Amino acid sequence: MTNALDELRADLVAEHDALDAVVATIDEDSWHTSTPSPGWTVADQIGHLTFFDRSATLSIVDAERFQEELLALIESAAGEGVDEFTLRAYRTMSGSELLHAWRHNRTLLNEAASTLSESSRLPWYGPSMGAKSFLTARLMETWAHGTDVVDALRATRPATDRLRHIAQLGVLTRGWSYRVRGEDAPEGEIRVELIGPTGDSWSWGPNDADEWVRGSAEDFCLVVTQRRHVDDTTLTYSELGRDWLLRAQAFAGGPSIGPPAKGIA
Repeated sequence: MTNALDELRADLVAEHDALDAVVATIDEDSWHTSTPSPGWTVADQIGHLTFFDRSATLSIVDAERFQEELLALIESAAGEGVDEFTLRAYRTMSGSELLHAWRHNRTLLNEAASTLSESSRLPWYGPSMGAKSFLTARLMETWAHGTDVVDALRATRPATDRLRHIAQLGVLTRGWSYRVRGEDAPEGEIRVELIGPTGDSWSWGPNDADEWVRGSAEDFCLVVTQRRHVDDTTLTYSELGRDWLLRAQAFAGGPSIGPPAKGIA
């Protein structure tokens, strides 16, 4: 019988494949196309995934080495900078070389993920994570950085119900979105009601909550991964819901500011 972790592993592979289909046949010039992330090209987006898919594999199979590389990454932040540290090797590669490296690293990750159980805990860049959260974070990163690639290339990548994983992560990281900014989350429950790509209704939070966020699951995922400003979506929300969405950050690291509003919703 397929369990939830098996389904998540399969969805991670499918998310990898969906992005691979976007970049598999682009020419060398396209790899150097600027993306919405300032200073990052399409190649940088894939290089970022390549680096952290490798790091995720180490976290599973060699925690001691992962910790050594984590310390090196932390030290780099005060010197050359994190982007230079994580992308330097990949910025010397051609597009085809980078694609091969990404495919190799994500294959290793998917093989390592097959050894996990729901009780597994894994070191990462911050608190340790349970197996489900760990793999969901990889899926979220693949989709989010893939969104930048899709936007830059004006490509097509249909939304799927895999977004439910990202939406749930977005809900679960509401408190983190405040803590990472040194703030306390306002008191009060928020009801989140979303419509998935195939028309299913997804919801989190008490039915009788006074505060709420409603709308497209894809729009919600774009906001919590900081790929769209909330004002450029069709989401609706209460006062507390908007307060959260303006800070929403479903990923680790320091506080990050998403894109400014463009007024295109």
